[in-house]
Amino acid sequence: MQWSKEEAAAARKRVEENSAVRVLLEEQVKYENEASQYWDTFYKIHKNKFFKDRNWLLREFPEIIPVDQKTEEKTQESSWDNVKTGAANCFSRTHCPIMPEEKNLGMKRCGSSDGPSKARSHFSNLDSEEHSEGPLKTELFPGSSATFRILEVGCGAGNSVFPILNTLQNAPESFLYCCDFASGAVELVKLHSSYRAAQCCAFVHDVCDEDSPYPFPDGILDVILLVFVLSSIHPDRMQGVINRLSKLLKPGGMLLFRDYGRYDKTQLRFKRGHCLSENFYVRGDGTRAYFFTKGEVHTMFCKAGLDEKQNLVDRRLQVNRKKQVKMHRVWVQGKFQKPLHLTQKPSKLVSPLLSHD
Repeated sequence: MQWSKEEAAAARKRVEENSAVRVLLEEQVKYENEASQYWDTFYKIHKNKFFKDRNWLLREFPEIIPVDQKTEEKTQESSWDNVKTGAANCFSRTHCPIMPEEKNLGMKRCGSSDGPSKARSHFSNLDSEEHSEGPLKTELFPGSSATFRILEVGCGAGNSVFPILNTLQNAPESFLYCCDFASGAVELVKLHSSYRAAQCCAFVHDVCDEDSPYPFPDGILDVILLVFVLSSIHPDRMQGVINRLSKLLKPGGMLLFRDYGRYDKTQLRFKRGHCLSENFYVRGDGTRAYFFTKGEVHTMFCKAGLDEKQNLVDRRLQVNRKKQVKMHRVWVQGKFQKPLHLTQKPSKLVSPLLSHD
């Protein structure tokens, strides 16, 4: 849905009001330094009962299915919400009409990265091109024999992990990595009855920690899933996180993003005194949330050297008929691809005909 001018103005006014009073600086430092503890406490309380399984993932992100399996899926209805193939391909850049909000930013060639990330993995001394071109030794790392690899960042209790594993069960050549900086969440994933160590590796990892290694080398991932995770990170650290994640992708790999958009009902519901900085808030349980614009998302991923394939604002009206409440939801969704070939600036050549003594 599209908002009326009156609705947009009311949302802006509400944000101005609830962000007028900022959280004290010393409290902000505490929320930053103890972020993992707040999320750990969250999962100890709620276990895997708080969030619903993300059965919409395949509809929005068909890229998480290996190409060979996509062909097979076209002959039957999706196992997730009985989504038909046509719906699964809804956001294909080839078949979908560009939405009005996509016309300015959609399908743009992004700029190059500001520079290499300082992050290093256990395998940082290995050449990533060697891994992408030749067979990988099975003893090197979990999933090294797979031909299609996915990483979900911020897996929580597995609300994306298990729908994905369910879809990949007929694709033994695929492997799913999933991480979270809350150790309690990772433990919930590993204890789940559907967890398969032969096709999944769950591990504790803080994406903001430059020295925290991954259990696999750079440049091997086909897909990275970053769904409702970046918003929980301090805005000053977001770019560094994206830069490091882009290094994990193989050429042609996709980073799939979805998160809170500016003026989502979650932002409008915050009361005065919960604002940390502009469009960044803290909940009562100590967890945090940022609310993005499409332009901000475009800039961050472009600076990481990724090409924009999709970048849209998803506005929806949710109605609770029982309570007779209408809620305006706003999300930003994007797909960003690592270039197949890194472009190099041509060297300046001086023609001998134009040279001077």
